[in-house]
Parts: sequence; structure tokens; C-alpha cells
Amino acid sequence: MNVLLGLAGSDESVTALRRTIERTTEADDDLSVAVVQKPEADRSQDEMYRQADELLSSAGVEASIERLDGDPGSALVDYAEQGEFDQLVIGGGTLSPMGKIQLGPVTEFVLLNSPITVKLVR
Repeated sequence: MNVLLGLAGSDESVTALRRTIERTTEADDDLSVAVVQKPEADRSQDEMYRQADELLSSAGVEASIERLDGDPGSALVDYAEQGEFDQLVIGGGTLSPMGKIQLGPVTEFVLLNSPITVKLVR
């Protein structure tokens, strides 16, 4: 499977990165990583890029890592449309006090507009 992982610098993105690396190792998937710029994120685009590179290297997983500019949701959807990916993986979603999932604007945009299957890692 050809997998695209979208990272935006949140804790959920780090969780998605770790789980996707595990899956890639187990399933022998082809992995590409796209790091978007999200100003309000916990980590900058450069920090997230370095963390992805370090975790991929330590796991022995070969993957291309790209920086994407512009609106994070649109950039991920556009990149997914241009490639031959089977799945787009993103992290996101928090639980409300009532136990319902709450999606941020980037996650919601990607889920509603992606031309390929989206896997949401929480």
C-alpha cells in the first residue's frame, strides 16, 4: 500500500507518525510524509520535519519527507491528488466532555475533501 502521512505539528500528529511507522514496518507499506505549516501547532514545521526524520531513521523506515506550504488542509488534499497514494493518514480528533469526537478545521477539511481513503489516528 502506498501511504501518505500528513503531519501538522500537534501531539496527535506525533501519535499518527509513531503508529504509521509501526504499521509500515509490519505491512511493508511504501510511506511518504508531508509536513504542513500550522502556526497554532505545538511544533513548528521544521521541528516536526526533524522529529519525523529522526523517528523514521531510528525505525529503519525509508520514506520521503516533504514540506508543504499554504493552507494545511488544502495542501494535503492537493498533494494527495497529485500522487498515487492508496491512503492518507492524519492525526486528530479530541473528545468533548460528553465523550464525542471533536475535529479541528484541518482534519475536517481533509476528511471531507480527500480524493483517497483517509485514516484518522486518535
